[in-house]
Amino acid sequence: MTIGINASAAVKQPRTGVEAYVYQLIKGLAALGKSKKHRFILFSPRPNNFNFALPVNFKVKELNWAWPGWTQARLAGEMLVNQPEILFIPVHVLPMVHPRNSIVTIHGLEYEYFPEMYPKRQRAYLKWSAKYAVKNARKIIAVSENTKNDLINLYNVNPEKISVVYHGVESPGQIKEKKNELGEYFLYLGRLEEKKNIIGLVKGFELFKKRYQAPHKLVLAGPAGFGYKKIKSKINQLKFKDDLIELGYVDEEEKWWLLKEASGFVFPSFYEGFGLPILEAQASGCPVITSNVSSLPEVTGDGGILIEPEVEQICQAMYKIIDDADLKKRLIMLGRRNVKRFSWQKCAEETLRQLTN
Repeated sequence: MTIGINASAAVKQPRTGVEAYVYQLIKGLAALGKSKKHRFILFSPRPNNFNFALPVNFKVKELNWAWPGWTQARLAGEMLVNQPEILFIPVHVLPMVHPRNSIVTIHGLEYEYFPEMYPKRQRAYLKWSAKYAVKNARKIIAVSENTKNDLINLYNVNPEKISVVYHGVESPGQIKEKKNELGEYFLYLGRLEEKKNIIGLVKGFELFKKRYQAPHKLVLAGPAGFGYKKIKSKINQLKFKDDLIELGYVDEEEKWWLLKEASGFVFPSFYEGFGLPILEAQASGCPVITSNVSSLPEVTGDGGILIEPEVEQICQAMYKIIDDADLKKRLIMLGRRNVKRFSWQKCAEETLRQLTN
């Protein structure tokens, strides 16, 4: 079979959640023996800049486009003249011209629950494109049972049309040793945007500092997102703002080092379709604090402290980790056990099965 894949997210920088998923999935598909039976075309708006070797049955087809709307213009145009037998869209948006045999991954419907935390145009496009995709795709891949249930309950999708395929997680491998100049700290990793509850996180951290006089810092690692000005304004009002460190986007090596050295990983998001940073923290042996909503309990398993995403509980969970050494040790052990449920190889194998059956 000839399988076309929208690979645009995989070559985008910086790579965060969805981009990392597409990159790792293509890497996993390229490594599978079963993939040799098929021909893959990776449609991309940019040249091939994968930092791993693609097998001979994988070809990058560069579809140049200098304006917005690459998927609905350039990729759809390609589908008019050169349709693959199967089109896989791992990033939510199905082009309006597509093969009958098209499969789409839906990562989450957060914008339905927190519409005010998205730019109006983006929210409208996400809602339209998701509804179009689930109606017109032959199959839908959901990244969690929670997302599957949202598709059924909010968009009335036939459950038999949806398959759940979890993300994988990398092993941190050998982490480069360097001097820790940050001291003791809690870490957040991801976009700095309203829907991630960053304002609640920094308020919880300030309460933790006031109440317990702990020496810990809060490190925020990730690029700015929607609502960052409001987040920054709140940070500037903090009494303990000198103990809050913004690093911006960090590369893979820095990410794994930060997770290894952190006292705890705090991810109190309001809603997530999956929550890949949780698995990265668990793989690094970093105890996890996260919200008890959406897909987060499903992903975390019993390897984390689950809280309501509000200030008091964020504060209390931070204190539990520094106060109870046995609890911290148990969370690390359970996190490492939980992460064994997930792998990019398993993700690639199940995705290929969905594409070809």
